[in-house]
Amino acid sequence: MPRYAIKIEYNGGAYHGWQRQPDQTSIQQCIEDALAILDPTAGSIVAAGRTDAGVHGLGQVAHFDMAKEWDTFALMGALNFHLKPNPIAIVECVPVADDFHARYTAKERHYLFRVLARRPPITHLRGFVWQVNFPLDIDAMREGAKHLIGHHDFTTFRSTMCQADSPMRTLDEIRIEEHVLPYGSEFHFHVRARSFLHNQVRSLVGTIERVGSGRWAPERVGEALAACDRTACGPVAPSDGLYFQHVVYDPDPFAVSGD
Repeated sequence: MPRYAIKIEYNGGAYHGWQRQPDQTSIQQCIEDALAILDPTAGSIVAAGRTDAGVHGLGQVAHFDMAKEWDTFALMGALNFHLKPNPIAIVECVPVADDFHARYTAKERHYLFRVLARRPPITHLRGFVWQVNFPLDIDAMREGAKHLIGHHDFTTFRSTMCQADSPMRTLDEIRIEEHVLPYGSEFHFHVRARSFLHNQVRSLVGTIERVGSGRWAPERVGEALAACDRTACGPVAPSDGLYFQHVVYDPDPFAVSGD
């Protein structure tokens, strides 16, 4: 059976996360329903990662098998047609080898978190950023984030509902950028690792924000990590500002399409 990989964008605000679940609308369900119209034997799709309710996708990747070969341009167009009016778009579609697995062959996952620091209420970006009503010190946040880079026990920064077998993870990068706006600043947190624990990125950002606001000293982030205790974590940032941005594969199946 031919296998295809797709790259997906979605506005997660209307859904209860990626994963199909009873009595709740999910992104996986919407795509599988569209796929079933084209091929009732296609079954379930496998994604590179699961996102929670409200989390957005810029470069989510999934794979599935079809009963027959499709022209990928036609397949992408047909899926997008049947996904209407959902705020979900297939932006790339490529054939892949039978051993390609969207989850298990992924080398890195990249997340973006957007924080808007300004006092006036937000209008156009509502649902797409986490707004805080005070300035943030980017130098302090960068100093605090340094404590989290590397291979650590991230028990402090994972949900109590996390199903991972181990809290050990290697965090390769937390890069924080500031974009000055007419009314405040928007901060972008770029977080990169091979894999993440449940709520790990939102927990990290919520903790680092405490440093930026001056309520925590930068070294307290390292102390919270060393505690291996969920109660030592700062508040979990809301899902609005989180984006599943990119997945790295070697070789990259989307390279042939000009990505």
